[in-house]
Amino acid sequence: MSHNAWRNARAMYENDACAQAYGIDIIEMDEGVAVLTMTVTPQMLNGHKSCHGGQLFTLADTAFAYACNSQGLAAVASGCTIDFVRPAFAQDKLTATAQVRHQGKQTGVYDIEIVNQEHKTVALFRGKSHRIGGTITGEA
Repeated sequence: MSHNAWRNARAMYENDACAQAYGIDIIEMDEGVAVLTMTVTPQMLNGHKSCHGGQLFTLADTAFAYACNSQGLAAVASGCTIDFVRPAFAQDKLTATAQVRHQGKQTGVYDIEIVNQEHKTVALFRGKSHRIGGTITGEA
């Protein structure tokens, strides 16, 4: 466990109004790794009474953001894909696990899996990151 990764995550979370509004919680942090959870609320359901794909994307994208910024160097997404494997429903507790696959000087590739409380895969997300300069905490 990296104390720096946790420090960087806390610094990001302070300003992450979206993650806070969706009730996304950080469970685990390490360099290149982030595990986040979110409980599906009735407001997150689509017309089929399953979790809207945009909500799943938000959870995966948030885990991606925390993983690719875990080393403290500011990075943003430059592209991503998501595959929806099975539906999630109200009150499902979802866990998104992001792991680095490759991190170069400027770009990285990260895989994110979302599972439900039964550990069944709900979605698979792959993101590409680009470092934009600067640090998460403002320290050199």
